[in-house]
Amino acid sequence: MNELSEQQKQELHKELLDLRDELQKLLADSSDGAQPVSLDEPIGRLSRMDAMQQQSMVQANRRTAQTRLTRIETALRRYANDDYGLCASCEEEIGYARLKAQPEAPFCIDCQSNKETRSR
Repeated sequence: MNELSEQQKQELHKELLDLRDELQKLLADSSDGAQPVSLDEPIGRLSRMDAMQQQSMVQANRRTAQTRLTRIETALRRYANDDYGLCASCEEEIGYARLKAQPEAPFCIDCQSNKETRSR
């Protein structure tokens, strides 16, 4: 596989930084929606159920965002250590197209496919 050019690495690094900032802002902004629904509030039963469902969705979105943020921070550490773009499993180059689609990807497409097949 072709090694990433310096320009591609810089482009992906900027994208990782932008994604990190976006997710940090999202997590900060959504912290209010993750607060427990107060049972003492004088709202109707359906409104309370709506609020609880909304809270559950916000919490799930926060978990997803936090997981992605962790992966992005790991990718940024790999960039700082000059390991970015190498598969964490086989240490082969991860294709530019894959990194462009998912810049925090830790595995090449073959290793990711094998990992998903084993987990089924």
